[in-house]
Amino acid sequence: MEILEELNRKGYVEEKIDPTLDLFAEIEKLKKEKNAIILAHYYQEPDIQDIADYIGDSLGLSQEAAKTEADVIVFAGVHFMAETAKILSPEKKVLLPDLKAGCSLADSCPPHLFKKFKEKYPDHLVITYVNCTAELKALSDIVCTSTNAVQIVESLPKDQKIIFGPDKNLGAWVAKKTGRDLVLWNGACMVHEIFSREKITKLKERHPNAKFIAHPECEESVLQMADYIGSTTGLLKYSINNDAKEFIVATESGIIHQMQKACPDKTFIPAPPTNACACNDCPYMKRNTLEKLYLCIKNGMPEVTVPANIIHEARKPIERMLEISAQLGL
Repeated sequence: MEILEELNRKGYVEEKIDPTLDLFAEIEKLKKEKNAIILAHYYQEPDIQDIADYIGDSLGLSQEAAKTEADVIVFAGVHFMAETAKILSPEKKVLLPDLKAGCSLADSCPPHLFKKFKEKYPDHLVITYVNCTAELKALSDIVCTSTNAVQIVESLPKDQKIIFGPDKNLGAWVAKKTGRDLVLWNGACMVHEIFSREKITKLKERHPNAKFIAHPECEESVLQMADYIGSTTGLLKYSINNDAKEFIVATESGIIHQMQKACPDKTFIPAPPTNACACNDCPYMKRNTLEKLYLCIKNGMPEVTVPANIIHEARKPIERMLEISAQLGL
């Protein structure tokens, strides 16, 4: 009981770890013992990315969670991602190293308010970005990610009216790309909203040959400057396939680890935010550490659970996204 109270208060298991312990070797051993798989988002710290069985963006992680044979899914990401894994694999145990690894975008769309918003547009289909709570997914018709949002909207009849939430910047970009009139919920991600157009302009002047690449969750004023706009995986592929030697990257800085691993001869510069920091880190993503990951697998907690009725309702729009993505070869 005490352990659970502590867990709810702190969000993670706290235990002394022998400083001489090789955490990489211990985690590998525990994974075999428990038939566990580690799924990690590109925004995790480099050590976690290096120990993960699969690294990806929201679409890839959803696809992996749906097909894994493992008994235990350890999700090195944020809470909504672990919830998505539980919805897709309800019979599996889903662990999250730190329960307080939340999401500012998910927080910007409380389900009870969205439900009232949705009621104002009864003839609209609801598409929600995967970066939202399980309850919000349960109110949706289709879930999307930044990889497939444009294609999902384009797969629907032209006269179909659509509500898009919770990210207004992604929604505005999708509307522009598809020429569709979307009703947008006014939500945003604090990491992608904080990039400074002025500082990026100065950075581009100092690096005239650099390609500026940006995630569609960024504000329109930043996206207007971009040489390429795409999902995290899209940005990674572009940096690998493009001949440029320098890239200014406007998304969470965790992706740069994979970019540098794939292209050691290229230079990747994190786009500067409006605050005093040199780069843009998501404080929620970075709550997960290698130590918390080790203790999480070792103790089998914190565990992420989702009520059965929410699983039933939220599964349908996620499966619809996976079906459309499979049909489109995404």
